Amino acid sequence: MSPLTTPLRDPAPMLERTLDEWGGRSDLWIYGYGSLIWRPDFDFAERRAARVHGWHRALKMWSRVNRGTPECPGLVFGMLPGGSCRGMVFRVPQGDARQVLLNLWQREMVLGVYDPRWLACQTPEGAVRALAFTLSRKSPSHTGVLADEEYRRIFAQARGIYGSTRDYAEATQAELLRLGIRDRALARLIALSKDSD
Repeated sequence: MSPLTTPLRDPAPMLERTLDEWGGRSDLWIYGYGSLIWRPDFDFAERRAARVHGWHRALKMWSRVNRGTPECPGLVFGMLPGGSCRGMVFRVPQGDARQVLLNLWQREMVLGVYDPRWLACQTPEGAVRALAFTLSRKSPSHTGVLADEEYRRIFAQARGIYGSTRDYAEATQAELLRLGIRDRALARLIALSKDSD
């Protein structure tokens, strides 16, 4: 592994802490705000629209494997502090939850970039406590402020093992719109990328 694809932190203790915090005595709720919405890759018993206050979805996390390379990093979504975010919560039955978490760690936490957090999610059927993968602005994977030209270049060039940053952004936008969720910041970035076609 190159230094850029070496885990920032050991994800194993973070998984153990998350399992302890869940406790194993109830169903598990997981909050999706990006690709988990359109490709959860786990079975669930229920899915609800949900809003989280105090966090927002942002295409501001470097991806050097899934949607880019160390030489040409792409972008994926992180949840950053501030604002609010509309997404989905998924209820995983108690008996399946441990295995689902193990699989999620293989997908989301290989490099130990995210900070897993339990967030209060408001749904039409009431509030639930759900696990979300958040991003610290202090993380080396946080992009900081990017110029429009940089977004254009990334959308045009960045591609990783799961495809391009552009495909990822467009797939997320399509599913958000299907669910009646408008993300103006994401729509602006996709429109920017099309300006350069």
